[in-house]
Amino acid sequence: MRKVIIISLLSLAGLQSHAQTVSSDLKELINKSFTYFPRFSELEQSVKTEEERVTIAKASGLPNLTGSASYRYSHPVSEMTIPINGQLSTFKIMPNSNYNTGVNASYILWDFGVVKANVESAKRAVQYAKDNIEYNKSQMAYQVAVIYYQIVYLQKAIAIQDSVLAFLKANKEDTEIKLKHGDALRYDVLSIQSTIDQENNARIDLENSLLKQYNLLQYSTGSAVTNGKEFDFMLTTENKQEALNIAQQHNPEYTLLKDRISQSEAGLDISKKAGLPSLSLNASTGFANGYMPELNQFRYNYAGGVTLSVPIYQGGRARKQRSLAQSQLKEANLGMQTLNNTVQNDIRQAYTDIESNQSRLVNAREQVAEAKEAQKLAQSRYRNGTGTNLELTNASTNVQRAERSTLQYTYQLCLARVELARVMGTKYW
Repeated sequence: MRKVIIISLLSLAGLQSHAQTVSSDLKELINKSFTYFPRFSELEQSVKTEEERVTIAKASGLPNLTGSASYRYSHPVSEMTIPINGQLSTFKIMPNSNYNTGVNASYILWDFGVVKANVESAKRAVQYAKDNIEYNKSQMAYQVAVIYYQIVYLQKAIAIQDSVLAFLKANKEDTEIKLKHGDALRYDVLSIQSTIDQENNARIDLENSLLKQYNLLQYSTGSAVTNGKEFDFMLTTENKQEALNIAQQHNPEYTLLKDRISQSEAGLDISKKAGLPSLSLNASTGFANGYMPELNQFRYNYAGGVTLSVPIYQGGRARKQRSLAQSQLKEANLGMQTLNNTVQNDIRQAYTDIESNQSRLVNAREQVAEAKEAQKLAQSRYRNGTGTNLELTNASTNVQRAERSTLQYTYQLCLARVELARVMGTKYW
């Protein structure tokens, strides 16, 4: 009955309204990673790059002004012979040396919205770059949280190991006293010492793993200092369907996929405008020679007009571009179904891990209490000479196994909550 009540309370706590509790130390480390980890500087620069593309796209719709200067020598040139005062005279109608300087301007009056579509596509690329930063922040926060709680786990595992070693050393001292009085064998002392050596090696392995996690923390955040002591990540959630609804609204992967769909729609809009006519205004002014009657004299000139450009044949390129854009949009939309399936599975797995570890913890905590009580009895019996060293060793092993199981289940429960927060897109930092 007691187990049922505890399990019910733990399950109820896991199904309440969406909320979270995170240590300030973990939040600080996560926010440090956002400024320390080089990847975020790269992502910030990508936003600036895409913003430059917007500027370039807008520039396509602005007037185009160019200056020019040219020289061309031609020979022969056209000549004209006419009678003057009874004599034939020959005149050139254009000079051999032609000079031309001027300023030329052009402006697209009408392009069926091609420039506007390109600008809109560039803006959507900027939004994707910004949302990509948020996605990477979510991933980094998850990684830092895993490292943080791995450190907590290893610290607690080392503490359990220390208690095991302390018990074994005390047991060895009792056995050595019994050996002096002829109530124990030298074999018993050697067996305990062998166990102590094994547990010392296990502690060294834990310390090595802990050092590696501190190195990872330094790599990710620039800090190898943490005050984390407990598995204090708490996340109370709705049912699985509501968790999926929250994920669809807040998970950065959904945001990025929606951006991809938006970009594909913009690409399709651009492809539909390919091959359409355009109307542009052209004007020029400057100085040039070659005007009658003084061919070599520089004279001011200007010109203006309107040009209608109508593509006639482009090898079907416009149609193929539209087909490609439609295929890319379909691919992006199908990606939403894939993401929904993946997120649904991740949510189910997280809930399964949370519920199973909560149930295991109830049993494990009871086992710890029972094993410790049995250990006290075995130790008392051994000291009074009514128990054996084997009984005491078995009792100690049971305590160690139960404490490690409790620690493992608590750690796994914490990681399952962190995973659920990641899938739901919860910003716990």
